[in-house]
This record gives sequence, C-alpha cells and structure tokens, in this order.
Amino acid sequence: MARPACRIAWSVVACALLGACDAPPPEEALRVAVSGLETAVEARDAGAIEDVLAEDFAGPDGMDRTAARRMAAVTFLRQREVGVAIGPLDVTILDDHATVRFTAALTGGSGGWMPESGSLYRVETGWRRDGGDWLLTSARWERDL
Repeated sequence: MARPACRIAWSVVACALLGACDAPPPEEALRVAVSGLETAVEARDAGAIEDVLAEDFAGPDGMDRTAARRMAAVTFLRQREVGVAIGPLDVTILDDHATVRFTAALTGGSGGWMPESGSLYRVETGWRRDGGDWLLTSARWERDL
C-alpha cells in the first residue's frame, strides 16, 4: 500500500513542478521582452517593435504607438545597418507594472539622431503585464554625453 501512495505523491510533485515551468517568473519574462525588443531593432523589424508596444504607448513629445512604429520604419529605410547594445537592466516590478532602466549604445547611423560613430543613451521604460506578455507602455531617453 505504501508504494501506490508514494507513486501518487511523486506524480503530484512532478505535475506541480512541470506546471511551474510553464510560465517564467515575471522578471525573467520582462528581461526576455527587452531582449526581444533589442533583437527587433537589430533586425530592422518595425512590425516586431510595434508588437511589443501597448495600444496606449506614450513616448517623448507625444509619440504614440503608430508614431513609434513609423519612426522605426523610417530609420530602418535610411540606415542600412543598425546596431544596439543594451547595458545592464535595472528592473523594478510592482504587481503587473514594471520600470526598466538601462543604457543603450546605438550604432550604424549616418547623422541625424543616430550618428555613424554611435551614441550612448540613458533609457527608462514602463511596462505592463498583459496575460503572460509584457507590453511597453512608455519610453524616454536622453543622450548620455
């Protein structure tokens, strides 16, 4: 009788552990979302960038989701190569909202907002969890001189 009880107990433990593996912890999922955004920029994929943006996204100077996508698309049309390197993430999570601060080095430009030699920016982003996904709700950046 002890064996069937033991098997049932191990089955319950295994199911619980497998269930816990379904969704990554919030901070890990958020870091994956930021990494995906970095990958989308390097791939010059404005649509993939838009997919990460919340419907109510707000950027500098009244930039909304559509304007952010357009800015990315225009930049990618003007620049043959775009490189981005994101520094360490400073993540703060409060329930289903998060703030992520980091530095970003952008390269590959030909003047304008992304010079050929590259620029370093301080970036602060706001995120909201929607189901299992993190969506970017806000972004601000300033050039780090």
